[in-house]
Amino acid sequence: MRVDGKAYRTIWVAADGRTVEIIDQTRLPHEFVIARLTTLQEAATAIRDMWVRGAPLIGATAAYGVALAMAADPSDRSLAEAYDVLFATRPTAVNLRWALDEMSAVLAPVAEAERAAAAYAAAARICDQDVAICSAIGDHGLALIRDAWETRRKPKPVNILTHCNAGWLATVDWGTALAPIYKAHDAGIPVHVWADETRPRNQGASLTAWELGRHGVPHTVVVDNVGGHLMQHGLVDLCIVGTDRTTATGDVCNKIGTYLKALAAHDNGVPFYVALPSPTVDWTVADGVAEIPIEQRDPREVSHMTGRTDAGAIATVDLLPAGSEAANYAFDVTPARLVTGLITEKGVCAASREGLAGLFPDLAA
Repeated sequence: MRVDGKAYRTIWVAADGRTVEIIDQTRLPHEFVIARLTTLQEAATAIRDMWVRGAPLIGATAAYGVALAMAADPSDRSLAEAYDVLFATRPTAVNLRWALDEMSAVLAPVAEAERAAAAYAAAARICDQDVAICSAIGDHGLALIRDAWETRRKPKPVNILTHCNAGWLATVDWGTALAPIYKAHDAGIPVHVWADETRPRNQGASLTAWELGRHGVPHTVVVDNVGGHLMQHGLVDLCIVGTDRTTATGDVCNKIGTYLKALAAHDNGVPFYVALPSPTVDWTVADGVAEIPIEQRDPREVSHMTGRTDAGAIATVDLLPAGSEAANYAFDVTPARLVTGLITEKGVCAASREGLAGLFPDLAA
């Protein structure tokens, strides 16, 4: 995607052939900063402290974290250490484990002298695969938006509500939930996006709004709790969100607050779609509520907020009364019964074991 006319992915290898560069998302939307990762520990910090976020991008960064480790020490011990260090950074997104398993499977039989080059090549393939997958998700989701546009009675934009950030900043390029929106916009279909602010880290207000604006997509930022009101008044045609882990039975684990949007959509007859790449499906899990670990992050993300003052300075302020405690549950699980359909790189399917297995029989087996 483009930033001020220049095409960017969210992660790439620098000109030196070793350093990994990323967009530091903690600095958006007020500053566009490129961070350089040179060691395994720096890659782990980038994931844990959310310089990068979004399940596909977490996986891609972990892959390059393994490559950085192999460039420093290509031994079996170093490979095992890299896996453990990176796996411990974020417990919920399944793409992290998937990418680390992919890297380990590729590198284990490779001679140590060749491991660094093989690791960088494998990480690049994971990134290229993610771009292709997200583009295909965009194509299949575009068909849903086009249907909504062609069947509407009034010549007004298709209103889409999304939650958190599942755009190109959450992937290597294109995004998941936003990929269909970009494809529709580029195809000339008038769309308008309701972007939930998405507390506590404000990924909707800070990231989704930023990238939609850079691409020229009309959008409006709303507080998290306004979604139900918009749906009651016919101002949402469909919801499209992303996911950090989807069970084999179609339960969806995504940013906290997604479940409430799904409930409101169900109550108001608004289609609720989830866009996901196949590596986000955890085929070992059947019951999302019971089995998916829910990350609890630093309460400071709830109690403090960073923004730009009227004077132009970037400042962090405390929102809570002295002595009040805060809890920070980062994800919730939306049961499959509330999901209209899953938008994947292979097509749109029902949120069910049968639906997923129909598109991905080899993975389901």
